[in-house]
Amino acid sequence: MTDFFTTVPEPVRFEGPESDNPLAFRWYDADRVVGQKTMAEHLRMAVCYWHSFNWPGNDVFGDGTFDRPWLAADLEPMEAARTKMAAAFEFFEKLGVPYFCFHDHDVAPTGSSFAEETANLNELADDMAVHMERTGVGLLWGTARLFGHPRYMAGAATNPNPEVYARAAAQVKNCMDVTHRLGGQNYVLWGGREGYETLLNTDLSRELDQLGRFLNQVVEYKHHIGFHGTILLEPKPQEPTKHQYDYDSQSCFAFLQRYGLEDEVKVNIEVNHATLSGHDFQHELAMAAACGILGSVDANRGDDRLGWDTDQFPNSVEEMSLGVYEILRAGGFTTGGFNFDTKLRRMSIARDDLFHAHIGGMDTLARSLLVAHSMLEDGVLEGRRSGRYAGWETGLGADILHGNGPGASLGSLHHFVGDTELDPAPISGRQEELENLVNRFIERVR
Repeated sequence: MTDFFTTVPEPVRFEGPESDNPLAFRWYDADRVVGQKTMAEHLRMAVCYWHSFNWPGNDVFGDGTFDRPWLAADLEPMEAARTKMAAAFEFFEKLGVPYFCFHDHDVAPTGSSFAEETANLNELADDMAVHMERTGVGLLWGTARLFGHPRYMAGAATNPNPEVYARAAAQVKNCMDVTHRLGGQNYVLWGGREGYETLLNTDLSRELDQLGRFLNQVVEYKHHIGFHGTILLEPKPQEPTKHQYDYDSQSCFAFLQRYGLEDEVKVNIEVNHATLSGHDFQHELAMAAACGILGSVDANRGDDRLGWDTDQFPNSVEEMSLGVYEILRAGGFTTGGFNFDTKLRRMSIARDDLFHAHIGGMDTLARSLLVAHSMLEDGVLEGRRSGRYAGWETGLGADILHGNGPGASLGSLHHFVGDTELDPAPISGRQEELENLVNRFIERVR
């Protein structure tokens, strides 16, 4: 450990729900067994490199407010990168988080050429491997930053200039190599500007084909290098573009089907992106699971009054319990996990604010896991759900699904309704009762 976070001299420990220590976990007990796995194995939590260590706390109206010495302008770029890496791994180790995530340009300066950018990333990946070996912290996923540089102002894979596409492909190749080398569990593609501002200058069909070709090339390269992790596409409806092609889980699935990728690529769902798309987080997870593409999660929250990506730390046990419930129903994470793609608020300038924020987020997820697991174990919600659709298991429902008897066609169904004078009575969905049940599980969890 280094001594950047001097107000947190020891690793954060679990002290239980009765603890008043703000630098202790009240709910996250990494080794506590919940069902067949420990909390750490269920949640697979990660810290993001970018907002936590690369962002100086600036916004569109003002300069950075955070104390981040490795971002000082007078530091030589590679020295700054190594200082940042040392502080990051001190934080990971003291927090006790098992994983982290990065963009290539979070880790390494770009330099004055592509060759220098490549060399910088590879050199710093060697340093990162040493830190990972020393601390035992693993890489949940890596990704390339294909949205910040002016060359990507009109997209990367969807750019009208094929030379920009080629530059993006080369950058992804570098980052995939490093992710593979560091034992990354996944590789993410976030289409930051893969969308359009106006249809007056946009060929939608062409851009979709370009994005489909790019993703196929990524998958081909994954198999070429023997990377066994998961390729993840991250849905987001807008911001920075007016419309983005990876709008939500359902549109991503349709895109993957169109380009033959539905068995190769899954989605990395962000809570705040679900909000921007007009969906609940639970919906996005359930839709991805129903389509067989649920991969990983960026755990954060938005602000209902603000129409952009605020990336705040999760603090709603109710919201996250419903999300974790869908993940457990789908069998839990395999290579995915919960990454804190989260920002401190701009006035949270004390160094240990980063600990307080992550401890709160980790406790929220841990308590949500206990709630979700208890609901699944009890079986009351699953029983109500399956009971509501029981008519599809036998008789008329089964005949409709399998094309038999009265369910064989519209004509046969017409005859059946006419012959039997079928007039089904509506049945209550019991929504409020079910919502009350969820609240009782939240109240009771220990």
